[in-house]
Amino acid sequence: MSPFILVSPATRGLSLALVRHYLRTTSLPVFGTYRPTPTSSSSSSEPPRTPDSVREHILRPLQAAGHDVDPARLRVLPLDLMSEDSIAAAADELARTLLELYGSDAQPYVRIAFFLGGMLYPERQPGELVLEQLLDTFRLNTVSHLLLIKHFSRFLPHNASRSQEQEQESKDANTAGASLAKWVHLSARVGSVSDNQLGGWYSYRASKAALNQIIRTFDLHLQAKKLPAICVGVHPGTVKTNFSKAFWKGVPAGKLFEPEFAAAKLAEVVQRLGAAQRGRVWDWKGEEVKP
Repeated sequence: MSPFILVSPATRGLSLALVRHYLRTTSLPVFGTYRPTPTSSSSSSEPPRTPDSVREHILRPLQAAGHDVDPARLRVLPLDLMSEDSIAAAADELARTLLELYGSDAQPYVRIAFFLGGMLYPERQPGELVLEQLLDTFRLNTVSHLLLIKHFSRFLPHNASRSQEQEQESKDANTAGASLAKWVHLSARVGSVSDNQLGGWYSYRASKAALNQIIRTFDLHLQAKKLPAICVGVHPGTVKTNFSKAFWKGVPAGKLFEPEFAAAKLAEVVQRLGAAQRGRVWDWKGEEVKP
């Protein structure tokens, strides 16, 4: 069997930090996705959009820092989260690449998959709600995650393919959950209905609450199919990226995290999760975010 890691998208902020983290700390192949350059024009400040430049964008800082990372371990796939055709095409390209790399008998499977696409319109009053923004928020924060499940879940390990090595891992208390593939969606604490004490952020809260339901539902599917995998959500805290830049001033001291710190904490939490923690949302400290 040949495990690999998948991160989508993989070129900015937390997602970029996660790709680099797994390249540094594992020996597994890592597949990342990037949004293709629009056919019109794109801002020069955006991340590079060709396979070679995306790979360079990811690898260059690691190489400059002296990390011994084999560049052949990194593969990138074009994927537009707002297009099902693009998501399906990326999944098909991944399948072809795995076949070329491992052949038809190797049974490659996703060991860890992180799905991080999201957007935020911070509506504070009902009068600020805009239909187009509401639809885009749900398309990216919720619908795209459903479509990623639809097209990429075929890469999860099948029950019959569990190896003796995996079975031995599952008996080791120090690696509880190590035998389970981890299917991870980036959620948010504000998606918790019970934790909502402030209001506002209507579309973001609602889309993340819907995503949390998807996480639970897909995990039940994995259980019903008896697949050696769990689906969970994670909350990284407030990460110092362009996504949260408008809100940095309101973050308490010590609670604004660099992407590298957040990525390492999330990877650590996900590694520890086992069957007892499945179908729920966990924060960067390993504490449950209540529904």
